[in-house]
Amino acid sequence: MTLGQLANQVAAGEIDEKARASKWQVFRDIREAKEALGATDRALAILNALLSFHRADELTAEESLIVFPSNEQLIRRANGMSPATLRRHLANLVTTGLVIRRDSPNGKRFARRGEGGAIDQAYGFDLSPILARAEEFKALAAAVQAERKAHRLVKERLTISRRDVVKMIEAGINEGVPGNWQGFMRRYEAIIARLPRTAARLTLETICNELEDLWVDVHQTLESFINSQNPNANESQSERHIQNSNPHVSSTDESEYGLEETGEASGVGVKNDNVRALPSRDLPLGMVVDACPELLTLARDGHIRTWRDFVEAATQARPFMGISPSAWQEAVEVMGPEKAAITVAAILQRSDRIASRGGYLRNLTERARDQKFSVWPMIMALLREKLDAHAKAAGNNGRSVTDPADGDRGVTVEISEALRKNMKKKGWER
Repeated sequence: MTLGQLANQVAAGEIDEKARASKWQVFRDIREAKEALGATDRALAILNALLSFHRADELTAEESLIVFPSNEQLIRRANGMSPATLRRHLANLVTTGLVIRRDSPNGKRFARRGEGGAIDQAYGFDLSPILARAEEFKALAAAVQAERKAHRLVKERLTISRRDVVKMIEAGINEGVPGNWQGFMRRYEAIIARLPRTAARLTLETICNELEDLWVDVHQTLESFINSQNPNANESQSERHIQNSNPHVSSTDESEYGLEETGEASGVGVKNDNVRALPSRDLPLGMVVDACPELLTLARDGHIRTWRDFVEAATQARPFMGISPSAWQEAVEVMGPEKAAITVAAILQRSDRIASRGGYLRNLTERARDQKFSVWPMIMALLREKLDAHAKAAGNNGRSVTDPADGDRGVTVEISEALRKNMKKKGWER
């Protein structure tokens, strides 16, 4: 006897008379929280066998909860084990407070029946703690499930961050972008070297945060290079391309942004040169989601963790944008599913300025077929617009800003933590 066992016996004796619980549901909760409870797998197999000796599916305080099977019966129902193993794991059930021993004077398990066959006195294993602690087991199971989900999500974050950082570093090296790429690579390797084979969630979160800081630095280096190549072509022209290359775009958008036909015509030639000068590597997923947050409203559970999720969300957005299946299929065949999805997401982000989204997608598909279109300038323009909006709001120390393109509608633009760090490094947020 220990104080913990005595406390379990006291709790079992104070069960509410109206208490009831499904024995198999409580068993599932116990199985989920077995590590927190300290129960072993073999002990749970024995507990499952003990519960099977209780005839009703529900445990209630109105009836006896003592079962008294022999060791031979328990061994058969527990799929076979040696008597020594049985005794060891029965002791585990008692130690963890899942059952209570009700020993007879001679240590055997049996029941005395009275008139009518009703049990007057029983000696064996008392299942009362399972009923008394049913809510505790349920809460423990929910906590274990939440921790498992959080661990899975942080592992997904880690995978995406590693992939995006490596892709951006490779793009910078292969495209000859000026930057301390060897330093970035050493920094990345130093972070990953601290990643153990089996890591706790807090360890993974710490490594993820460091990788995301590295992501911001590498992303800023690439963005600065693209902007320095030709700011007018890479930012303004790419924005004009999204807004006005389509002949169906409304004239109010043109007047709002002060666009002229001569400027548009002169930008086309420069645009083609810039397409060849842009990185040939794929865009990192995190960068694209930052640039096109509208697509998150159509994503499953409001999260995009993989390129498959991104393409699926773009496929869901297609009918709402009035894009025909044939236009989407053609874009996928010419650009590939990921770049087609990026294009659709960028069009969705600017949907209030594009009248015919399907026609515009076909236009961009034809340009991509002639190798005159790249998704890099389109995404960079959206990111620049997002950062510029927050730069204007920096004087008010705001965390969100109303997009001027939305007039008086008061649409709030949310930014990710990565972009916020980027802004701090440029001195736009104090």
